[in-house]
Amino acid sequence: MPSAGQVRIGLSYRPPLVFVQSFLIMRSKEQLRFATTHRRGPRPKTTPTNPHTQLDQNAPAHLQAALFDHAGSLAGVRVGESGVSVPGARAFHLDNIQTVKRDAFLVEREFAHLHPPYDGSLHAALPPQLVQTAIDNGWAELHPLAGRFGLPSNIVMIYGPRDAEELSIVTELVNLSHAYATGVV
Repeated sequence: MPSAGQVRIGLSYRPPLVFVQSFLIMRSKEQLRFATTHRRGPRPKTTPTNPHTQLDQNAPAHLQAALFDHAGSLAGVRVGESGVSVPGARAFHLDNIQTVKRDAFLVEREFAHLHPPYDGSLHAALPPQLVQTAIDNGWAELHPLAGRFGLPSNIVMIYGPRDAEELSIVTELVNLSHAYATGVV
């Protein structure tokens, strides 16, 4: 196994050493906050079909902006229109990936997208081994089309964060989606 400084993830940049090391030394789900923290209260109401929308417990605008800024600042990310979501959704693409794992993307090179402000949730392709934990702890639910019509089975809706603590956990999930898409995990 290469040392942390030698990890290649198929992009034209090298991620910060601390970021790579944090994933390389991660041995179990217990080291991830979303895996050890249950989301407070009941799940939000969502639509059972497309468009898959969060209907209540929506993220405040400032937390949506922080989530957007974070995801858009991840290494190699280009923000653009979604190839699969509703008008107004902002997608996170990895155009310079050399090796594409089909289940690491919603469509083409789009690993996640943030829904418009009236919703505030996002869809992402999580590492398959983490999907059930995210669901069990109340942070996510499967997309109604996950595993159907040629779509990956690990596509989830991650509920919009309601406060700063939830924002930190939702950004952790976005980081994991990005890491899976870039080959770090």
